[in-house]
Amino acid sequence: MKIAFKICIVSGLTLATITSCSRKKNSFINRNFHAVTAEYNALFNGYEALKQGQDNLNNGYKDNYWDLLPIERMQVSDEVVLPGQSKNEDFTKAEEKAVKAIQKHGMNIKGKEYNPQIDEAYLLLGQARYFDQRFVPALEAFNYILYKYPASDKINTAKVWREKTNMRLENDELAIVNLKRLIKQEELEGQELSDATSILAQAYINTKALDSALTQIKIASKATRNNDEKGRFNFIKGQLYNVLTFKDSANLAFDEVIDLNRKTPRRYLMAAQIEKAKNFDYNTGDKIEFLKHLTKLEEDRENRPYLDKIYHQIGDFHLANQSDSLAVAYYNKSLREKSKDKILVAKNYETLGDFYFDRNNYKFAGAYFDSTMTNMVENSKPFRTLKRKRENLDDVIYYEGIAEVNDSILKIVKMPEADRLAYFTDYTNTLKQKLEAEKERLEIEARKSGFAATNSLINNAVTQGGGLSGAGPSFYFYNPTTVAYGKNEFSRIWGDRKNEDDWRWSSAKSGGFSEEQSNLELAIAEGEESELLSPDYYLALIPSAEKELDSIKKERNYAYYQLGLIYKEKFKEYKLSKSKFLNLLESDPEEKLILPSNYNLYKIYEILGLGDEALITKTSIISNYPESRYANILLHPELAATRDENSSESLYEATYKLLEAQHFQEVIEKSKEYMTFFDGDPMVPKFALLKATANGRLNGYQAYVDGLNDVVLAFANTPEAIQAEAILGSLKSVSDKTFKPDTQSRSFKVVFQFNTNEKEALVDFRKILDEVIPKVTYYNMSTSVDVFNPETTFLVVHGLRSVQGAQAFSDILKEEDRDKINRPYFGISSSNYKTLQIHKNINEYLANK
Repeated sequence: MKIAFKICIVSGLTLATITSCSRKKNSFINRNFHAVTAEYNALFNGYEALKQGQDNLNNGYKDNYWDLLPIERMQVSDEVVLPGQSKNEDFTKAEEKAVKAIQKHGMNIKGKEYNPQIDEAYLLLGQARYFDQRFVPALEAFNYILYKYPASDKINTAKVWREKTNMRLENDELAIVNLKRLIKQEELEGQELSDATSILAQAYINTKALDSALTQIKIASKATRNNDEKGRFNFIKGQLYNVLTFKDSANLAFDEVIDLNRKTPRRYLMAAQIEKAKNFDYNTGDKIEFLKHLTKLEEDRENRPYLDKIYHQIGDFHLANQSDSLAVAYYNKSLREKSKDKILVAKNYETLGDFYFDRNNYKFAGAYFDSTMTNMVENSKPFRTLKRKRENLDDVIYYEGIAEVNDSILKIVKMPEADRLAYFTDYTNTLKQKLEAEKERLEIEARKSGFAATNSLINNAVTQGGGLSGAGPSFYFYNPTTVAYGKNEFSRIWGDRKNEDDWRWSSAKSGGFSEEQSNLELAIAEGEESELLSPDYYLALIPSAEKELDSIKKERNYAYYQLGLIYKEKFKEYKLSKSKFLNLLESDPEEKLILPSNYNLYKIYEILGLGDEALITKTSIISNYPESRYANILLHPELAATRDENSSESLYEATYKLLEAQHFQEVIEKSKEYMTFFDGDPMVPKFALLKATANGRLNGYQAYVDGLNDVVLAFANTPEAIQAEAILGSLKSVSDKTFKPDTQSRSFKVVFQFNTNEKEALVDFRKILDEVIPKVTYYNMSTSVDVFNPETTFLVVHGLRSVQGAQAFSDILKEEDRDKINRPYFGISSSNYKTLQIHKNINEYLANK
């Protein structure tokens, strides 16, 4: 009986358990069983996975503190994810747990859900999809909660997440409308209010309504219970005040972040300190106290990860305070921190570049600008602006180098023999002292390296168990002593060189290289008997021939002129420009440079407000050059205001129009004339390039190549020379003179030849062609006039699709029109016509046909 009783009890309990697991029976036990199981099993694990995924997102996200921070730390990727794939395994797991809760514990009976945890499961499902950046499926999950569970306690949370998703889908206006309605209709409190208002603030930021965003972020920062969010929201509040130019209010917001101290992540605390420092008023603020504050931040051990930003800010302080050397030192200290903030690194380099540029150290400035561009977003507006400045700097470096070298040569030429000898004796003595110091340094390094190599050899021998008497490896690269000796010898002769191409050239040495350092290197390589250590070597290099000295002087004067123009036109550095033009006029320049230099000086004096100097220069130009165009402009200023038709710019435009009209010979003649007339003007290289282009179009490939080479040589380092060099590189693709078989083309032309003098005949015949070819409806033909060479002009019919049609052109015309085509012609493919025009080899083509 006892056994039978036990069986009955066990069976009853089993039956009760089975019936309680049913999802289709609405009972107290069923509801609570599935609710508890869903909450503490699937949903618990799902939310844990979601939290893990969010933490990974936050840790991997890098905030850009140079711009307004987004409310949420999540980087939206443009990467396309295929259905069934995921970007993050944690979010995949969270989604799977949400689906499991819905499928295994949902109690949807007759359209009504009796498990109170299922709305939570749909919320988890939507959040997992949202963070996995699958926003459309996420929106479906949130909308399902709003549609199916209107009485849920998570309804407001679902509405906020729906608008977050709408915002990610760039439906900002819709999100604003829905969130405003939610805040107005519901009495939101605490974290719900913070979530709603912070997302509304982000939507306003996206639509550029920053004042409205500021109102909402204030509410969010007060309502949130999360100190991480409180620090971020207050920092964004400060940023918004800064953008709206309310510096005092911004500082108060940053103080709120600073007051949180350890309650908020240190990244926000330090960012607030830096932003507050940027707002310091150098006119009314206490500079001593401010510097103490920055120094305290620098010395705080906890701030070591942020030293790059602190050093940069201290550099800004010293630069604003005109403590230039300290500013440079701190910018370099910031760079040595190897910051991961590329914008900060770019700003450090650009500031140093501007610093050296303002002090006329153009080589250093150019190097810093190069480094700046490597840390900027390529093809962005700031990148393009700096790139143009850097390209202009190439001209400055080039001409400043010429002026400096030639000035030095001419200065030495003017010295008496005794002074020259004393000058070069001092130079070689200095070189010898440096040579001795360098030799001593290398010997010390050699001894250190030899000691290290010996220790290494002993250690290797002991490790291998062979003792000191055992034979070492035969291959010399395996012998530490030999390797150490080789390294020392290389360093002794060549110094510290990078592992790169052309390492033997002195420019390969890191940190730049002066002429003196180059001579020192060569002297080390050649030994104490090097002729570089003798004054006689340098005295013999001084030019003495009158022709050579004139060439050096002319080159120096032209460099002065170009520098004056560059500083005036491209950099607006009028004082520098004035000094270059004055230096030029004091150097007995060629006649062609005197007038344009004086005119440019007159314009500079006007800009700088130097009325007396401007009047003197103006009077000098009018009295000494009364027939010049400059005198005409000064006497009639209205001509300059309405764009003088005789200016180099106007004449260039007119000449370019002649090129477009195929008046090539006229372009060549006028370009030559204007190059002589405007000698020294910045437009001269443009006329030279125009002449080369016209000559190429008229006389063919080789004439074009020769003309471009002339531009490269005559106007080195100008934009036109760089353009000419690029064109020369591209011309290699059309250097082949051979004609292709007609079978390789689907486009053909018919060519009629006219002598250049037959202008009226060409016009009349073209009228005939334009009348007859439209009647051939199965071809879409047209005509053009192409200059071939100085003696021949082509009248070309385009639009034929076969070589047979081109060769028998008259046969495809209407019978009544055939007699009108009474001139010889030849057919040619489009590709061969291009070759014909480039290389002007018509005789070769006709002979082959």
